[in-house]
This record gives sequence, C-alpha cells and structure tokens, in this order.
Amino acid sequence: MNHSRPDSPNIVPPCRSTSYPSKPVLNRRRFMSGSLLAGSLSTAAAIHGGFFTQSAAGREETPNSRIRIAGIGTTGRAGADLRGVASQEMVAIADVDLELLEKGGQPFPKARRYQDFRMMLEKEEDNIDAVVIGTPDHTHAPAAAMALRMGKHVYCEKPLTHTVYEARTLANLAREGNLVTQMGTQIHAGDNYRRVVEMVHADLIGPIRRVHVWKDVKYNEGQFKVAPQPKNLNWDLWLGPAAKRPYSKGVHPFRWRHFWDYGSGGLGDFGCHFMDLPHWALDLRHPDRVEAKGPPVDEVTTAGWLICDYYYPARGGRPPVHLTWYDGGMRPAILSTLRDKNGKPFNFSGGQLFEGDNGMILSDYSRNVLLPADGGLDDRRPDPTIPASIGHHDEWLQAIRDSGPTTCNFDYSGALTEAVLLGIVAYRSGETVQWDGANLRVTNSAKAQEWIHREYRKGWTL
Repeated sequence: MNHSRPDSPNIVPPCRSTSYPSKPVLNRRRFMSGSLLAGSLSTAAAIHGGFFTQSAAGREETPNSRIRIAGIGTTGRAGADLRGVASQEMVAIADVDLELLEKGGQPFPKARRYQDFRMMLEKEEDNIDAVVIGTPDHTHAPAAAMALRMGKHVYCEKPLTHTVYEARTLANLAREGNLVTQMGTQIHAGDNYRRVVEMVHADLIGPIRRVHVWKDVKYNEGQFKVAPQPKNLNWDLWLGPAAKRPYSKGVHPFRWRHFWDYGSGGLGDFGCHFMDLPHWALDLRHPDRVEAKGPPVDEVTTAGWLICDYYYPARGGRPPVHLTWYDGGMRPAILSTLRDKNGKPFNFSGGQLFEGDNGMILSDYSRNVLLPADGGLDDRRPDPTIPASIGHHDEWLQAIRDSGPTTCNFDYSGALTEAVLLGIVAYRSGETVQWDGANLRVTNSAKAQEWIHREYRKGWTL
C-alpha cells in the first residue's frame, strides 16, 4: 500500500487524534501456533510468542528469521538504539521532524517513513513484531502502551516513563501480554556493574544500610520562547500528550530535558542509570518513604540541583537501606574524606558509594574501588559468577527469539523508574512521600498523590 503524499515522498502524513482501548487487545496468533515446529519447541516458548509463530500476515518464522521492527524516534539515543538492532529488518520508522527522519533513516532505505507513530503502528500492525522507542520522555508511555496492546515486544529508552503511574501501567501490560521488554539502561550490560553486584552478594563489605548516588549534571534553563514553527517539525505531534503550547524555540531536539512538561532534569536523565546498580545489587524495589530538597520549585524549568532521600524496607535478611541521590553539583560529604592508595581524593563526576559494616565500595560506570584502600578487601574479591552480557540490545533480540529473560524488563525497570520519579513527586509537591508501592498510593498527602500521574490532552491516551 502506498502511504506517501506528493509534498513529502515516502512519508506518511500524521493521523488525527485517536483514542485507543484501555485494556490489551491481543491477537493470540502472535503468541501461539499449535502446528509450527511443535516437535522442537517448548510450550513456554510458543506461549511467549517471540518468533516461532504464525504472524497475522501469514509468514512462518524460523530461528534464523530477522525480527521485524518499527522505530519511533530516529536520531540521538533513538538513532543509537536503531543501530543496535540494525541486524534485523527495519520495516518502518517514525519521527515528528522530517529532517531528523531523513537523517536517521539513511541506514534503513527500505523502511517506510511516518511522522505520527500512531498511524505507523496502525498501518504496520501486521507487518511488525517489535518496536523500539527513543522519543522524549513524555511520549514514551503512550507509544509503548499502544505497541504492547498490539502484542508487540518493546525496547524503550530510560527513564521508562514520565510519571509513576505510566511505569506501572507498562509493566502490567508487558506481564499480561507475555511480551519481551527492555529499558535502555545500556550500562547494565557492562562488566563493571556485574563485579560490584558480585561483591555485594558475597557480603564482602558486610551488611549495607547506606548508599549514595550522584551525577554532576544540571538542567535548569527551560524557558518557553515563542517563535515561528520550522517547516520540518510537526510541533503538535511533538507535544503529544503534553499541554498544548505555541512552538517554542530551544526545546526540540534535546533541551526538552530542562522542562517539566517533557523531562525530569538530571534525575530523570541519569537516575535510572546510576540507581540501577544499588537496585540490582541490593534487590531494592519500592521505597517506603521519599524526601527531596532543592531550589524553589519553578513551574517550567527543572531543578538546578536536587538531593533526594529514599528509604527502602528490609528485604529478607537484609537491613533497611537509606539511599540518597545528588545532582547539580551536590555530592555526598563523605566522598571528600576518601583517599586512594596514594592518598589522593577520588574524582568521580558520577557514581555510587555503598557503605557496609566492614568497608565501602566506590563505583561508576567503568570502575570500582574497595575502601579503605589498605583494608585488604582487594585480596578477597569474589570470582566472577555473573556471565558477561551479549549486549543490551542483543539480549532483547535473543529473548524475543528464544523466550528467555532480559535483565532490564519492564517489571524490573518499571519499579526502578517508579522509585526515581518519586523523587520528582516529593520535590514538586513539597511533601514527604509515604509510599504504598503495592497500591500505587501516597498515604499521607493528597497533594503528592496528584503528581503520580498527569492529565493527557485530548486525543492522547495511555
């Protein structure tokens, strides 16, 4: 079918406002095939439905078939994600910016092009198996929810969503549909995080009750500046579910992170990367209480600095954990007192510090240090036990094929995203958040509860 229009060859025009069902509508042909390869596949693999099924278009899949993918977003992190799955068949791509669509689409000349991802998913539903999402934060959830309800496997950039409620919704949809998901926290696939997790699990520094996490980044320059809209950009589609506003210069394509309407500042950008390690190593999930402080809240621009305190309950035999996040130049005071073997202070622009009863672990994306430096802890490092990753994107692709697990599926990464965003809830509401994670409820503040989700503008649904 030809979806092109005369003024933009090979590009499908955006659709009008469309509402989608609030409950999953799943075509079971994507999940089960009673006759295909019945003698060689387990029931679990058939039900999980990655790739040994009969598609709606009638194409039989084999273990060597390429996964058919649609990409939402085409440059920046989205472009990196598309390159990460370029070994597969890129069926279609969507971007609200025609210039970026052309640029990001160059490696995929056969991919059909759209501006509106909703139209792309509608038109390509029977032609695709999976969706990769790399849009600004505020459109992650609408795009991912639509794909999940169609029974598509999803890879989505971090933070998984823009609100706490959205994260829980995506996790539920993925679980209900038995779908293979992965959040784009690529550092999780590195060897360094694995070594830190092994040391924590081996109890090398004893019980851990205190963790500090920081990143020297600042996003506080969000200002709406009305300007003529560029011809290449569909601003209404870019806004997506956010409040309707005139085109503003300096928001797209990256500085949206400075605006509450579209991002969450430094915590939103890096929290899922750096808090991932303590969540993984210490089996953290829902904090009981979250507090935050920073400069006076601005209704438009994100905070220049934040300090957020998360209090997690005991887990089995592990003690409660107090984790503090710092950004905008703020750092844990204890960091300035620590020295390496040569007596020099550590220069970690971002990282994690685990305080155990018998020592400390200082780490970042690629390094880890045991402290005190002369405490003999290095001689007791455990042997590696966590296998190396085949690659963050490849984990997802392989799991689609063989029904295996992914390390950052939406259950794990959804809970991580919820925790990160609760720091934003505490800061913007000005309230301590007493959190009932099981019921997605702030138990002590109606004001804070209002920040758990936001109202979408007309034509957009979760």
